[in-house]
Amino acid sequence: MAEIRPVRDDAELEHWLALRNELVPDDAIAIEDVRSWMEATTQTHLLAFEGRELVGIGHAVLDPWRADPVVQPRVAPKSLHRGLGSALLAELSRWAAAQGREALLAQVEIGDDESLGFAERRGFAEIGRNLEVVLDLTGELLAIDPPVGVEITTWAERPELVKGIYEVYREGVVDIPGEEGHEVQSFEDWLAHDLSGSGDSPEWTFAAVADGKVVGYSKFSLTSAQPHTAHHDLTAVRRAWRGRGIAGALKSAQLAWAKEHGYTRAVTNNEERNEPIRRLNERFGYLPAGGRILMRGPLVTEP
Repeated sequence: MAEIRPVRDDAELEHWLALRNELVPDDAIAIEDVRSWMEATTQTHLLAFEGRELVGIGHAVLDPWRADPVVQPRVAPKSLHRGLGSALLAELSRWAAAQGREALLAQVEIGDDESLGFAERRGFAEIGRNLEVVLDLTGELLAIDPPVGVEITTWAERPELVKGIYEVYREGVVDIPGEEGHEVQSFEDWLAHDLSGSGDSPEWTFAAVADGKVVGYSKFSLTSAQPHTAHHDLTAVRRAWRGRGIAGALKSAQLAWAKEHGYTRAVTNNEERNEPIRRLNERFGYLPAGGRILMRGPLVTEP
């Protein structure tokens, strides 16, 4: 029988992270990312042992803007098909129940039929798909100038713009396909959760400004665990300013910054129903690189 228990201290959190990054090397993160995320959200981290060997991990995070926690049980390949995944999911479900939650969210890699079947057999159903695309930054990049009267700057250059960036967030986030039920955070919560993490910085938060008003913004979320990969975060434009090329100009400025600072690839994930941003990414030359199925299901309290 495996022993499953929460992470107890910093050393165990390092062990949790090491196995996580071993199991999903293309999505590696650094310990500072984990700690930053823990400060901003409600989370649990589980360890699964067979004897003294760490053979599985679990993770659940309750973001302040979501009704349901996102859970992820992971098992080392040599320990698959022994009931560990079910046992981890049961422990994560019990944690969610203690938070007063009645359902779970999970993400399954597109093409991972075994994990998809595992989720479906436990009552999970697809509610959306995020498609990943990648751009090689070592070649020539498409340059898009902002429309007349619009300036592209950064939060670092114009710190007074942060309230205007927040107003764009408020308008833009609820228009993302699949995020219709997204709870709009207060300014203070948004600043803490979206702009103050280990991967966030005013230096790589870009704003489009017209007549002194922020009309769009975009940002990266970077990690020292992937020093050559720039991960896009949210790109949003005010409704009244859409269709004028502002998103393209913001992305162009982002990519130029990333290339100048030594990044060799840019990665982004977009909901498959988000046609405008997908068309824009195709214009820049991003290529498909898989994606994840977002699923929702019940608490599973029995392994």
